[in-house]
Amino acid sequence: MPDSRPQPPLRPPSPPGPVPVDPAPLLLCGARLTDGRTVDVRLGGGRIEAVGTAGSLAAGTRACATRVDLTGYLLLPAPAEPHAHADTALSADAGGPVSYDPRDVRRRTTEAALLQLGHGATALRAHVRVGDMAGLGALTAVLGAGRSLRGLAELTTVAMPRLLTGVAGADGLAVLRDAMKMGASAVGGCPDLDPDPTGYVEAVLELASEHGCPVDLHTDAVDPVRLARFAAMAGGLRPGVAVGPCGGLARMPPESAARAADRLAAAGVTVVCLPQGGCGAVGRRGVAPVRLLRSAGVRVAAGSGALRDVSNPVGRGDPLEAAYLLASRHGLSADDACTAVGAEARAALGLPEVRVEAGFPAELLAVRGEKLSGALSSAYSRVVVHAGRVVAWTSAVREYRGSAPAEEGTGLPRQGRGPA
Repeated sequence: MPDSRPQPPLRPPSPPGPVPVDPAPLLLCGARLTDGRTVDVRLGGGRIEAVGTAGSLAAGTRACATRVDLTGYLLLPAPAEPHAHADTALSADAGGPVSYDPRDVRRRTTEAALLQLGHGATALRAHVRVGDMAGLGALTAVLGAGRSLRGLAELTTVAMPRLLTGVAGADGLAVLRDAMKMGASAVGGCPDLDPDPTGYVEAVLELASEHGCPVDLHTDAVDPVRLARFAAMAGGLRPGVAVGPCGGLARMPPESAARAADRLAAAGVTVVCLPQGGCGAVGRRGVAPVRLLRSAGVRVAAGSGALRDVSNPVGRGDPLEAAYLLASRHGLSADDACTAVGAEARAALGLPEVRVEAGFPAELLAVRGEKLSGALSSAYSRVVVHAGRVVAWTSAVREYRGSAPAEEGTGLPRQGRGPA
């Protein structure tokens, strides 16, 4: 639902295109930080140049700087989306099998990425099916959409073959190699669907080692022995290994789940959970035991998973909803829940850390609200900054109509009465 307070005047972002070499300076005025301070934040060259008390930076700001009034907004590091399915997004209402025609995939990918950008995700990792009926066409389309979105959001891809072992897997392995040559950023897939899950993981890790790229695997983690084997195989691989959504861990006996968590932590494997629902690569639903994993030292990031496809026809693709669910249903504090969709999600993607401090990347999200808990409850109005530029905003207004004059002075929130 919308909120009731005035929204900041903003200029529209530039059309999609190359990222400017040196974006025009930007001054964010009167924003509140999670520690309670109200500050001005000056951005330049894609980074945070300075953070000072409200009003302190205006005099020293270059005359050409654009000012954005963030009074009443909470300023946060921008979240990232570590687990999207761009090739099937927004296909739930199409009827029949999902179209892998490159034009359809590119259109859906672009629309989905812009939807998630509006929610605040300035970096996204899309898991894309390769081989079988999709061939390499879906990957080509997603890569093309990523290029067209430069300047608005950063979209990277994980190539996902169905089979990699045996005679049937030979074609999948060849297609996967081609996908990496085409520009896929990471290698992944769902070993649970292969007749030889261990062999599948071995093939993925070998190819990742050859290309020096990350690994991102789908697994429900229903078999603790298999998960322990995965962790042992992946331990020490750089730049890193992520697995998810691992909902099966929550269905294990507590002792087995705790042992599995310890092995994942020792191997440095990140778990990407999906609080908003599952995805097509994993048949069963459920959320990984995030508190257990965190207490064992496992990095836990949160993604959106399916975005209005057959796996979740009502998926929203909203990182702040994922954080809200982690806090409301799974016992995390608001700070820890936001870390799962922010700092931990960015780390899972190999992106640099973001803080609202000088010198850090200007990847920011302003949300209407005074405190983090309130922002997660009603984060309707948002301003999104990517590479030092305002690239999206959502302005929501609530009006209460028909109140009696006798009720004046009651302090009820409203914005104008409007026509009777």
